Amino acid sequence: MRLVVDLNRCQGYAQCAFLAPDVFTMHGEEALMYDPGADEARREQVMRAVAACPVQAILVDRTDAPIALERAQAHDR
Repeated sequence: MRLVVDLNRCQGYAQCAFLAPDVFTMHGEEALMYDPGADEARREQVMRAVAACPVQAILVDRTDAPIALERAQAHDR
């Protein structure tokens, strides 16, 4: 999964770092570091972090979803 954080919008509330510490970390009081290519195994944690962001600065790129669906459908044939 690909993540994008609008760092201009981020206010450093750190809810993401609390809910998905393997993906988001705070450096200092306002500097957010994150893994833009987070592992699929972390999806549930990441989605909770996305939902908890008070300024909705975190986006999950779902462009890979149609590819995964096509692969699943091809496998079923």
